[in-house]
Amino acid sequence: MDCIFCKIVSGQIPTKIIKETLHSMAFLDAFPLTKGHTLVIPKKHHVKIQDMSNNENSDLFSLVHQILPKIDNLTGATLVAIHNGKQAGQEIPHVHVHLVPRTDGDSAGAIHSMFNPVKFSDSEIEEIYNKLK
Repeated sequence: MDCIFCKIVSGQIPTKIIKETLHSMAFLDAFPLTKGHTLVIPKKHHVKIQDMSNNENSDLFSLVHQILPKIDNLTGATLVAIHNGKQAGQEIPHVHVHLVPRTDGDSAGAIHSMFNPVKFSDSEIEEIYNKLK
């Protein structure tokens, strides 16, 4: 498999590991957006979160929870971002959680700044709601 994250897990590519658990690993992003930009990944290759087992999922988000206070201490706020699949903007097809320290004036905006607003009719909202509940 030619997955950069799998190569990091196997030790083929060196990285600055912050913390490891049985199923997950947190390390500094090689191409950081801000000082302290960290990635948290499952050690086993999965493209989407829903592909992971419950144990892997719990382990991954437990590690995110453990690392977040450290990231927050850098600037006071952290963006937690997951691109779940190619259409969602995932560039590397291996689950990864971005922990990006944020500051006032860092030029990154709120999630709503990433999209053009869309209006839905009441019937469209009802249809979506019924599919999701």
